[in-house]
Amino acid sequence: MRFSPNSRRFRVSAAAAALALTLAACGGDDSADTAEPSATTAAGATTEETTADSMADGEESEAEGTIVDVAVGAGTFETLVAAVTAADLVDTLSGPGPFTVFAPTDEAFAAALTSLDLTAEELLADKDQLTKILTYHVIAGEVPSSQVVTMDGKKAATVNGAEVTISVDGDKVMVNDANVTAVDVEASNGVIHVIDKVLLPPS
Repeated sequence: MRFSPNSRRFRVSAAAAALALTLAACGGDDSADTAEPSATTAAGATTEETTADSMADGEESEAEGTIVDVAVGAGTFETLVAAVTAADLVDTLSGPGPFTVFAPTDEAFAAALTSLDLTAEELLADKDQLTKILTYHVIAGEVPSSQVVTMDGKKAATVNGAEVTISVDGDKVMVNDANVTAVDVEASNGVIHVIDKVLLPPS
């Protein structure tokens, strides 16, 4: 996909019900999908972009719901939402913010669990590790794609306290070793950029 500052605005409905279904589904499945996450190139759209486009509202409306509400409504961040809940970060990410969240998809989490040799249940049970990982995906303040593309080679401090490195090569943008696959998913308290790998903080 072409990395551009054009926003995708999402309409969220029945967020609470979707969250309940998400947690139930996550708790009942011990297996991890090991499919390789797709990468962003100028040549074509990724799976994540297609999913994002299919959920975009036909009319350009104001963002509805917090970052957590939007993640629930998207349907492609079930593991992320379950992790945020297990780490007791729902209230934080539902607060006024603003925040910028680099959000790994379910596919990205599945690949990370395989790499770490963990089940989803084991990761969700380790609240300390989970909190460190999740806060490494969050930047205080709203950083739209129009600003991200000016940050080649620069580091950005995360809520974790550690920094991530932004790389820009033409239309390809990376955060550490993760490709950015969709941008400017708006929420009432910040913005989400979708990535294809889970960012692991330095030990």
